[in-house]
Amino acid sequence: MTLKAFQKKAAACAAAAVLSFSMLPAPTANAGWGSIIGGAIQVAGQYQQADEAMKYYDNDGREEFFQKMKAQYGVNNDPELNARLDDIMYGLTDAVGAVDPSIYDKPYNYFINQDNSFNAFCSLGHNMSVNTGMFNLVANDDEIAVVLAHEMGHGQKEHVRKGLKGRLNAVLAGTVIAGATGVDALGNILVNNINAVHVTKPKEWEADNLAFDYITHSAYNPGACAAIWQRVMEQYGSKSSDFVGDIFSPSDHPSHKERRDNYIKKLKEYSGGKVSVKFADNAALIQVNGKDFMTPAPDDVMSGSERACFIAGNLAAAYHNGSAGEAYNDGETLYFGSQPVMSVYPGDPSLDELTAALNNIR
Repeated sequence: MTLKAFQKKAAACAAAAVLSFSMLPAPTANAGWGSIIGGAIQVAGQYQQADEAMKYYDNDGREEFFQKMKAQYGVNNDPELNARLDDIMYGLTDAVGAVDPSIYDKPYNYFINQDNSFNAFCSLGHNMSVNTGMFNLVANDDEIAVVLAHEMGHGQKEHVRKGLKGRLNAVLAGTVIAGATGVDALGNILVNNINAVHVTKPKEWEADNLAFDYITHSAYNPGACAAIWQRVMEQYGSKSSDFVGDIFSPSDHPSHKERRDNYIKKLKEYSGGKVSVKFADNAALIQVNGKDFMTPAPDDVMSGSERACFIAGNLAAAYHNGSAGEAYNDGETLYFGSQPVMSVYPGDPSLDELTAALNNIR
């Protein structure tokens, strides 16, 4: 639909608006029925226009909405960060496409904004933005890919449009917005309310589970799904209300611990029941075939518990892909068949000890 066609249709919607009194107060001495009815017609017309605006910006007008998002949030043009984001989105597009080919009908637009908090969000038209702060907190692209895969899960299932519609209706119900009768005005309202989108707990779980599917169809470590939430817990605590960002803050969202544990459960299933991780007392024990394998020490950038998620992810991938075989090492890296598993850091068992232990329990 062209902009001119949309404006013509929006005007027709306003003219055909039905009366709605559910949101309006009873008439008072200072407000007659005429003004009440006029307000009802205007609000009802705006509801219909808002719905048309969302359809427009979700499809034909999505490039226009992308530019509005950039103007609203600012753009970080750092070449290194943008090159990293390009690589991540390239890999994730193919991964999502392996699960849901409809992504190729509406490829994602994306940019890095200038916000230094840890967040990313997907909006109408498969338009995504990643906060600069995402790169400051997360040590590796695997974990960033998990967050973006989660957001793409929202996009593929249209969670954003549904949540944004509810938010915009609430804004319109609260007040008749003067002059908000055109696509551009409503688009500005939509952009201003991106971070107020309400996504329910079931939809958060759906996006989390989709993220795992996407990651396991990519070159990223499937253990990164649990690792990112372990990192968030260590930085911000286990409660979702302690975190910054619309995909983390709402009180009805899963807690960080619930999300981590859900991914550990999915990782075990992915390995055919072979690999698991048990967390206790700021440490994590990796088990293979129900037997203790190792408790990783921290490295320069990760806690031992975060490392455990990545090591378990490599072991799980070996079982899932059928590459698990005799363990060996080359003096620098432990291998499980053809799958690289880990390097050692101070506090870890030696490579020879780990090789022997894995061969005993594999």
